[in-house]
Amino acid sequence: MKKFEEIFVATNRWLLIAILSSMAILVFVNVCLRFFTNHSITWSDEVARHLMIWLTFVGAGITLRHGSLTVIDNVQVMMSERNARRLRALSAIIMFAFFLMMIWVGKTYVERTMMQTTPSTRIAFGYIYLAMPIGFTLLIVHLLLVVRTYVTSGMSALQDDDGRPPVAA
Repeated sequence: MKKFEEIFVATNRWLLIAILSSMAILVFVNVCLRFFTNHSITWSDEVARHLMIWLTFVGAGITLRHGSLTVIDNVQVMMSERNARRLRALSAIIMFAFFLMMIWVGKTYVERTMMQTTPSTRIAFGYIYLAMPIGFTLLIVHLLLVVRTYVTSGMSALQDDDGRPPVAA
């Protein structure tokens, strides 16, 4: 399981790097073209926006691993350890239910927008909105991989000394 988690997290990070790099290069090239030639790539703003959508949803799982999505540390500090664990368990259950619901909502949204196309690239909006169910599926996998550590020790246990989340708990 530890090896799977290492590969999963590394793949997720490299996918984020690829999306962000693509977006940065596209915007940089378009700005240079506008400055030097007074012409631009007509579809660059649209594609950059769509890459930002994918970046947001694919990156949410890594954000969860850093303990940045749901933090209720102030309340937990005031509680006994037993009640704090209960609160974290309830939080994990609510997150899991919400993520499942959003996968279903995202799937429905993808189906409804598959016939609509974007103005510049003529890509079906469904492919852009596919980021939502995929991102929430990734969130569920990340949550399942860290839920034991989160419930027993809290969000601070999800990070190593260097601020990065540990791979296996």
